[in-house]
Amino acid sequence: MAHYFLKLVPCRPTFALDMTADEREIMQQHVAYWQSIMQQGKVVVFGPVMDPKGPYGMGIVDADDESAIRTFIAGDPASAINTYEFYPMQAVLPTAR
Repeated sequence: MAHYFLKLVPCRPTFALDMTADEREIMQQHVAYWQSIMQQGKVVVFGPVMDPKGPYGMGIVDADDESAIRTFIAGDPASAINTYEFYPMQAVLPTAR
């Protein structure tokens, strides 16, 4: 398995502060989607990044290849209103105790 860094780029800089009710519902579905993938052991960590230049979402995902990441993104409800960037990474994980 390879690891990928995913960045969820909001549709506007103020998105985290002024989501509409419909957008908030989509983002709640987005969190549930990521949690379900995490429960399958494919997500290492995810959550919002409170960058002063503009908040965004991030996650570290285990995947076989880029095609798996594209499938993961396509299934995310947030993809309907936001965009993703993703990059392969060399993750350093804790050893099992």
